[in-house]
Amino acid sequence: MAEKFISLRNLQFLLYEQFDAAALTKYPYFADHSKETFDMVLETAMRMARGILFPALSVMDKEPPEFRDGKVFVHPVAALVMKACGEGGWIGAQAPYELDGQQIPNTIMTAFRGIFSAANYSASVYPFLTTGAAHLILSFGSKELIETYVPKMFAGAWQGTMALTEPQAGSSLTDLATTAFPTAEGYYRIRGQKIFISCSDYESTGNIVNLLIARIEGAPPGVKGISLFVVPKKRPDGRGGLAGNDVTCIGIYHKLGYRGAPITQLSFGDNDDCRGWLVGEPHKGLRYMFQMMNEARVDVGMGAAAIASAAYYASLEYARQRPQGRPIAGKDPLAPQVPIIEHADVKRMLLFQRAVVEGSLALIFQCAQYVDLALVTEGEEKEKYELLLDLLTPIAKSYPSEMGILSVSQGLQCLGGYGYCDEFPLEQYYRDVRIHPIHEGTTGIQGMDLLGRKVVMKNGKALFLYLAEVEKTVAAGRALPECAPCAEALAASVETLKEVTTSLTGLALKGEIELFLADATLYLEFFGIIAIAWQWLLQAVTAAKALGASPDAADADFYRGKIHTCRYFFAYELPKISGLADRLSRSGDGLTVAMKPAWFD
Repeated sequence: MAEKFISLRNLQFLLYEQFDAAALTKYPYFADHSKETFDMVLETAMRMARGILFPALSVMDKEPPEFRDGKVFVHPVAALVMKACGEGGWIGAQAPYELDGQQIPNTIMTAFRGIFSAANYSASVYPFLTTGAAHLILSFGSKELIETYVPKMFAGAWQGTMALTEPQAGSSLTDLATTAFPTAEGYYRIRGQKIFISCSDYESTGNIVNLLIARIEGAPPGVKGISLFVVPKKRPDGRGGLAGNDVTCIGIYHKLGYRGAPITQLSFGDNDDCRGWLVGEPHKGLRYMFQMMNEARVDVGMGAAAIASAAYYASLEYARQRPQGRPIAGKDPLAPQVPIIEHADVKRMLLFQRAVVEGSLALIFQCAQYVDLALVTEGEEKEKYELLLDLLTPIAKSYPSEMGILSVSQGLQCLGGYGYCDEFPLEQYYRDVRIHPIHEGTTGIQGMDLLGRKVVMKNGKALFLYLAEVEKTVAAGRALPECAPCAEALAASVETLKEVTTSLTGLALKGEIELFLADATLYLEFFGIIAIAWQWLLQAVTAAKALGASPDAADADFYRGKIHTCRYFFAYELPKISGLADRLSRSGDGLTVAMKPAWFD
């Protein structure tokens, strides 16, 4: 099995050369750090990933969680990862000093999480689900909730989760049925069920802290009546210990992939003694939860890109080592075979993988940078970064998720029949990556979020800000001969984006909302390809400038590879927007809307 699952050189290129993460240290909040600090974080992540997570990749897949006598048992590596991340301060690394955090930029911790995800996605979710849940309590919880739960979560002693989905509701949170009944004691009695909850029950952790959404009895209908609660598996007993909280695991799901982490169904309040503590104000729970969901959506994109990265390096190693066939122009059947990486079609598949992986990573780091800049700026500048992040979040979640599947598939194809067998990790990566277009909001939901909310919010302000950023990149590309053709192609694609968006929003202005959103998923794909093209041109501009400084041979090859992969994306992937644009411009015909359920056979 390939020992390389992610490129540290590429991470350093993106962090330091393209996004200049070291410049964040000029802001007071990050001033205690330096590039040396950030390098230490990356090196630590690589060491932990190679020493703990990666060796357990296959065994966690082959020995999935078990549900016995009402209890969930997971592989021992889960507890080991939680302990190591807790002791190292990595679960709470982004938190402020006063909350025992390290104030490490989100950009750097995104790379940390990406390294973990590439090494072993299932193992990586345990600590970083806890990060998201703890951050939610820190952001909106009372002082008492913070003091009760966050230190244990940051220490890796208690697991954090988010509990949203219900059997009868799925993604339709309007139909949420879990109910919170007020009491005079300051807590609520919780009654209901949740499904598909990652890491929400297992025996090797001291407690599970569920961030759960429910309706307070008598709350308004729809999403405006949703509140957020802390509902632990075990509640503090007032004497320094823990007592059961009437939270019951009633089963685990057996999955295609992502098998190392338990996905459970929980029942709350079977004995009418499940207690939950309100986070923030009543009926604002969905707004609070969206903080964690949006963070999780970018992390899902990173998880998909990371798995695709591991698959890319596994297939790249195989292609370099596997001799088969001879050059097409060769005439001598007795000539030695050549490694399959010499064949044009194999190089095409590898280029596709690299284009997807490194384009996706660039977009994810772009979003991570916006998180950091929104934290340390004020006024219009802060709003700018928040709006750009809002706009790009559904793309950062969905493009790596959907294209990651195709990327891993091409990696498997490079191995031929061996890729289909479990002697190599490609078949596991193919199964593991399939969850990402589903969890934290399906691709269809991301499409409706992008077109129905993000593009039109504040009269299109986020979109205008985004277009301005792309136009800056086009201008930079036009100034470099190596990048000018791609810059012109991106400029043309932006004009197409404007035309398609105007056409679709015209349907909304006429009140034809169903037609407006009918092809939102296609619009998401269309927008995503252009966004990744933007990121590839940014990378090519950075690489072309670096080549002008006469780097050493290894770096020169790296930069030339960047520029060539950019050209590949513009030649092979960007042209796909033409067909999508043609279809989207005719969304008013309502083909999918007009189809009757009875006509399906």
